[in-house]
Amino acid sequence: MNSLVIGQLRLDGNLILAPMSGVTNLPSRLLCKKYGASLVYSEMTSSEAIIRQNPKSIERGSTCEGERPMGIQLMGSVPANLTASALFLQERYRPELIDVNFGCPAQSVIKNGCGSELLKKPELIGEILKSLSDSLDIPVTAKIRILGDFDETLRIARIIEKSGADAITVHGRTQKQGYSGKCNLDFIKKIKSELSIPVIANGDVCDEKTAKQIIEYTNCDGLMIGRAAIGNPFIFTKISHFLKTGEILPPQEIEDRLADFFDYMELCRKYGMLTYNDIKRNAQWFTKGMENVKPIRVKINKTEDIDSIIGILKDILRS
Repeated sequence: MNSLVIGQLRLDGNLILAPMSGVTNLPSRLLCKKYGASLVYSEMTSSEAIIRQNPKSIERGSTCEGERPMGIQLMGSVPANLTASALFLQERYRPELIDVNFGCPAQSVIKNGCGSELLKKPELIGEILKSLSDSLDIPVTAKIRILGDFDETLRIARIIEKSGADAITVHGRTQKQGYSGKCNLDFIKKIKSELSIPVIANGDVCDEKTAKQIIEYTNCDGLMIGRAAIGNPFIFTKISHFLKTGEILPPQEIEDRLADFFDYMELCRKYGMLTYNDIKRNAQWFTKGMENVKPIRVKINKTEDIDSIIGILKDILRS
């Protein structure tokens, strides 16, 4: 497994946890780190909310030594505000890098002219990244989606490189596709062949075999893993082991998956992030794919407190 160099940051591998809203809080990042993620990102955070000093948004960047290196991902469309919020977060949390989201397809994001909507304004993307890279003393990266037209996608990627970004992550779907359909690896492969900064592939990594195929086909410098890591931090160990040895590790035992869930819960407690809704959501994620799990998931859904969820999961261990 190759190491990845982003600006002055040298990672010990090239498997990266994608920033995911409502998912990649500090406890989940720590678990992915434990299982071999080389770099983890906070949830996407609005630069405008940071400017307004919204406490919940600011707390998304909270970190600890155990998860480093970590990056904070920002979204926004006003260069001065993105820069001011990045400087504030750099001072407060000392992240190893700042990433800007030009790829989110969510309606709530694009209606405000942010995320993948900015792909319609390549010059503004350039302004944003130039302002950030001129102002920060840590690497700046960008995450994009592809457009229907390759030449236009490449033009944006080149603007990103020219504006001072230290790496680019390319999700091989269009804004319109959302998370449906297939990821276009040809676009990612061609962008990689045209740029000199590291290119990280994102989209359609669901297991160790797809990870290897994507890395080999695109020749990308790194791989960003998103939905496949939800409730399944062990995927980083599986992928890195397969890339090194060609051997597929057996699936985690149910006891180990539930141990990960309870570790997650303890980390939430430790960092003051324990809430019923989040624990319920994670209980569903961590039990996904287990044998005869449907009635258990129905039971979890009907719970009204954390203790009931713990009881249901401990019953699995006893059965």
